[in-house]
Amino acid sequence: MAGFQVSPIDSAITEAVRNTLKSPQYGHPAHVERAAGYGPCRACLKQFRAGQEDRILFTYNPFAGLDEYPSPGPVFIHAKSCQHYAQTGEFPPELRALPLTLEAYGDNRWIIARERPAEHEIEQAVERLLHTGGVRYIHVRNTEAGCYIARIERSISAEEKSR
Repeated sequence: MAGFQVSPIDSAITEAVRNTLKSPQYGHPAHVERAAGYGPCRACLKQFRAGQEDRILFTYNPFAGLDEYPSPGPVFIHAKSCQHYAQTGEFPPELRALPLTLEAYGDNRWIIARERPAEHEIEQAVERLLHTGGVRYIHVRNTEAGCYIARIERSISAEEKSR
């Protein structure tokens, strides 16, 4: 188990948004507001403290570099720089209790499988999806809003990296 990596939005993108208040992929204006809901932040993968933190809403295409056909959507990040999530083989603790949908994609962005795991079933669902034939990566989405949260890929071992 634990042969996966959960990846937030790239830090170059999130810092560009904070510095310009525009979507780096599209040039659309970004919107800053006091957090009214849990989010989560697509950089640190932690929930917002509603009424206490500012967040930035911007347009993001989670398929950039993976597929030519864009599918932009709204995402939130903390307005102030935060520590990007970088744990390997662990699902972000603050995402566990959220209503999540895992979408497993193959070549040409084809959805091969989709699961809505309970909090205690997340790792098993991730491992099962990553071992399904043809699956290249998984998108974590909010089941209620449908928006993108993060990408999950197989971990690369030190031995594989050295090849």
